[in-house]
Amino acid sequence: MQERSVQFFDKIKTSKNLPSLPQILLKLIELCNSEDSTFKDIAQVIDKDTSLSAKVVKMVNSVYYGLSKRVTSIDQSLVLLGQNTIKNIAISASVNQAFSKAKDNSVFGLKVFWRHSLMCAILSKLIAKKISYASPDEAFLTGLLHDIGKLVLWVNFPKEYADILNSSKGQWDLVLAGEARHGTTHCEVGAWLIKRWKLQSFMADAVRYHHEAVDRIQDALALVKIIYVGNILCPETNKEKEVKFGIAKNIFGFENSEVEEIILQAEKDVIDIAQSLDIDIEPLDVSEKTVSEKDHEKQEDLIQEVKDITLFHGTLQNLLEAHDEDSILQAAQEGLHILFDVKNVLFFLHESERNILLGKGIAPDKNNDPINEVTIPLQNGKSLLAKSLLQRRPLNSFSDSIKDKLAIIDEQIIRLVEQDGVLCLPMIAHKQYVGVIVLGLEEARVSHLTDKIKLLMMFTKQAASALQANYLTQNQAKLIQSERLSATSTIAQKIVHEANTPLSVTKNYLAILKRKLSEDQPVEEEIRIINEEIDRVALIISELSDFSELKIQPNDPVDVNALLSNLIRIFQESLILKPDINTHLKLDPSLPAVMTDKNRMTQVFSNLIKNAAEAMSGRGNLCISTRDISNYIADKINQVADNTQGYMEIIIEDDGPGIPDSVKAQLFEPYITSKGAGHAGLGLSIVYNAVKELKGAITCESGNKKGTSFKIALPITQHQES
Repeated sequence: MQERSVQFFDKIKTSKNLPSLPQILLKLIELCNSEDSTFKDIAQVIDKDTSLSAKVVKMVNSVYYGLSKRVTSIDQSLVLLGQNTIKNIAISASVNQAFSKAKDNSVFGLKVFWRHSLMCAILSKLIAKKISYASPDEAFLTGLLHDIGKLVLWVNFPKEYADILNSSKGQWDLVLAGEARHGTTHCEVGAWLIKRWKLQSFMADAVRYHHEAVDRIQDALALVKIIYVGNILCPETNKEKEVKFGIAKNIFGFENSEVEEIILQAEKDVIDIAQSLDIDIEPLDVSEKTVSEKDHEKQEDLIQEVKDITLFHGTLQNLLEAHDEDSILQAAQEGLHILFDVKNVLFFLHESERNILLGKGIAPDKNNDPINEVTIPLQNGKSLLAKSLLQRRPLNSFSDSIKDKLAIIDEQIIRLVEQDGVLCLPMIAHKQYVGVIVLGLEEARVSHLTDKIKLLMMFTKQAASALQANYLTQNQAKLIQSERLSATSTIAQKIVHEANTPLSVTKNYLAILKRKLSEDQPVEEEIRIINEEIDRVALIISELSDFSELKIQPNDPVDVNALLSNLIRIFQESLILKPDINTHLKLDPSLPAVMTDKNRMTQVFSNLIKNAAEAMSGRGNLCISTRDISNYIADKINQVADNTQGYMEIIIEDDGPGIPDSVKAQLFEPYITSKGAGHAGLGLSIVYNAVKELKGAITCESGNKKGTSFKIALPITQHQES
C-alpha cells in the first residue's frame, strides 16, 4: 500500500487539475505569519485584489460579527478582525473559488460538501473558544479544509471516485476503505495539500487524523481533538446523536446541553458566513443533491478558470526555475503558447546604455535569427513597441487609432511574424524598463486575447521580474568577483614584500654553490634552469600586487618546441609528472622561433601541464603537439598582432576524467575549480588572460570520462629589423 501511495502522489503532483493558491494569497499568508509585518503591509496586499477587498469588507459587516457601525475600509477591517481572521477569510474565499470549479453531479454534491465544511469550521471555532484554545481562527480554517482531500480526488479521478461513493452508500468507513484501495485516503491527500500550501503543520495533522478511532484521539494535540469533534457533530456525519454527544463528553467533558448550544449557534452562523464568503451551500432541509442547468453552466466556466489558474501557476514555476536569460525567454514563450495558444512570439529587451529595444532570438539557431538585427530607439517613440513601453500599457496594431499610423518598423515586424498584426506587451519590473513581448495574431483572435489582458499582463510582469532578477544576479556576481580580486591584490602586496627576501637569499647561495663545485661535476645547466625558474617566480610574485592585470614583458626570440621539451623534463625530474604518466611529444620541426614573452608563455604551458597531471591522478597519457597553421583561424582571435606571419597551434590533452558540465560553462573565470579543497581555481583564469595578452586564443574540449584537450592558437610574429 505504501508503494501505491507514493505512485498516487507522484501522479497527482503533475496533475493539471491540482488547484494552487494565488500568488497574492501566498504573499498574504506570508505577511500574516510574520511577526515583523504591520497592518499597513497586509492592507496594501489586500488592496491589490478588488475581489478579496470586497469579501473582507462584506465579511466584517455581516451579521456574524454584529458591528453597530458600518465599516468601509480595509484598515478598519484589519483593526476590528485581526490579521488571522483576515487571512482565514482570504484563504476560505480562494479555496472555495478554486475548488468550486469541479464539475458537480448527483454523486458528489458540491453544495452539500461546502455546507458540511463550513459547519465543521464554525463548530470547531466555537469548541476552540469554549476550551480557551489559543487560536480559534486557526480551528475555523482547519475545519473548513478538513475534507479538502475529497475534492482533490474528485477533480482528478471523477470516474473512480464516483464508483467509490456509489458502492459505499454514504458509509464513510467504506469510503475510506475504497480510497485506500485506490492509492490513499482523502485525509492523507488533504494533509499533503495543506503542507504544499505552507500552512501550519498542526493543521495538516488535524486533517490527517479526523477519521481516526476515538481512542487514538485522546492523547492528540488540541487542534486534532477540536477538528475531530467538530466533524463528528456535523449533521451529515452518519452517527447517532447519543454517540456524537458521548464522544464530545469523552474528549472535552462537554455536557449534552453545552453540545446542543454549540450546534444551535453553528446552524445560525453557517448561512451568514456562506453569504459573506460567496460560498454556495445546500440548505439543511434539502436532501436531494440536485444541480440546476444554470449551476452546470456556471461550473463549466469555473472548471475552465481553474485550469487556467493551474496552468498559469505551472508556467510561473518554470519562469522562477529558469537559470539564465535564454531559459527565461524560452519558458516565457512556452507559457504564452500553453496559456494563450499564441505561437508567434518575439522578444525585445531594453538596453539602457543606448536606450533602445534590441531583438532577442531564442530559436535553436538563434544566432542566425533575423530578429537579432532589429533595434528600435525609444527616444522618438514612433514605433508601436516603443509607445507600448513608454506608455506602460499593451497596444495592438488592430486598433482604429493605430493601424493607419504604424511606423515602417512595425509593418516589418508584422511581416516577420507572418500574421495579420501584433499585440505589444510592455515588460516592466520595479519601475524599470525590461523590454516588450510581441505576439503575432490573426485579427479574429484579438478580442479573445483582449478578454484575457489582465492574465496576460500578470504573466508579462512575472517574465519581466524573472529577467530583472537574472540581470541583478549577474551584476552581483561580477561585483563579488571584482571585490575578491581587489582583496587578493591587497593580500598579494604583503606576499610580495615577504617573499622577495628568501628568493634573493636562495639566488645568492646558488651563486656561491656554483663557485665551490669542481669542474668534474657538470651541474651548471641545472643551476641555470633553477636560476631561471627563481627569476620567473619572482616576476610572478611581483605581479600579484596588480593581480587583475597581467603585464607583458619585453619580447625575446622563443623556441616553443624547446620550451615545451624543457618543461616536460623539469616536471618529470621533479615528479610533478609521475612515472606512470606517459608523455607523448609531437612537435612540428618546421615551427619557427617567435618574438614573444617567454615568461608568460611558460606560465601558460606550466599551468596546463600541471592541471593535466593532477586530473590523471598519477596515471595516464599526456599528449603535447605543435604545428604551423595558416591564417584561417584569424577570425577566432580577438586581436591580431602586427607583423603576423601565420599562427602556431599548441595542443595539450590528457585522458583523465574530463571536466563537469557545471564547471565547463565558467571554466576560465576566477575561483572556478573542479578539484575540491586546496585549489583556488585561479590557474585557468591566469592561462586565459595570458593567452589573450599574447594576442592568441584558447579553447577547451572535454567530455564525461573522455579526457580534456586545450588548443592554443598564437600569432607567429618575428623580429623586425629597423
